[in-house]
Amino acid sequence: MSFPFVLSAKALSFAEKFEEIFGFSFVAAKQWLVLSGTNLLFAILILIIGWWLSKWSGRAVRKLLTKGKTDAGLVTFLSSLVVVITKVLVIVTAITQVGFQMTSFITILGAAGLAIGMAFSGTLSNFAGGVMILLFKPFKVGDTIMAQTQQGKVTEIQIFYTYIFTADNKVAVIPNGPLANNMMVNFTREKKRRIDWDFTIIQGSDYAKASELITQFLTENKLVLKDPAPFVALGSMTHELVHITVRCWAKTDDYWPVFYALNERVYNEFEANGISLTTTEFKEKNKK
Repeated sequence: MSFPFVLSAKALSFAEKFEEIFGFSFVAAKQWLVLSGTNLLFAILILIIGWWLSKWSGRAVRKLLTKGKTDAGLVTFLSSLVVVITKVLVIVTAITQVGFQMTSFITILGAAGLAIGMAFSGTLSNFAGGVMILLFKPFKVGDTIMAQTQQGKVTEIQIFYTYIFTADNKVAVIPNGPLANNMMVNFTREKKRRIDWDFTIIQGSDYAKASELITQFLTENKLVLKDPAPFVALGSMTHELVHITVRCWAKTDDYWPVFYALNERVYNEFEANGISLTTTEFKEKNKK
């Protein structure tokens, strides 16, 4: 008795089907996933720890330089620079850990160099401006300056920006590039400043008496410096008004107290001595 020969197809296993579809074995895929997952986990840990380390290193540098009585502007600049450099190194290390070849990364950066340079031209300008500010020291932390339409006290000079605390309790953040390359006024760099007034009295008022009173007020104010001596003179006059030019010198920190003190005394005591203060606007209004 004979039996016909029957050819039956052998069922493929999951691993064989996987290799047939994707072109590599299931075992190799598992190994790649495990390796990639491990590298990704390490990269995330590097980023977390590196970010914390960058902040810690910035604080450590700031503390070390402060103990060494380094210039406050240099302290903030170097500490922020250390933070930025550390973060860049952390990002590069994390990218390498994932398996991305840095040679390829550098090649891509080189190919896109022009676009990147244009995009970061402002940032590089701000960095160069920060270096110039620290080298030439047009101002330092603690100085009161006017720059980019802002006036206030410099609180920080960082790697890209300078922070100014204004008199009305605002914080102005000014890029270092424009700050280093444009006009800036430093009000507190010198130890003393000249204070100027222009008082206007009505024609016919006793100018000699007005001059004597102003000189007396300045002499009695202990904040007014004796050298250079205060200056009081008839600045100009018209057929209606007499302008009295007044100048004196005071320590920089005493500028506003002296300025306001003389204004107040002139206002309170000129009228009592028969001297009428006025302005052109006030005079024109009275003529109508």
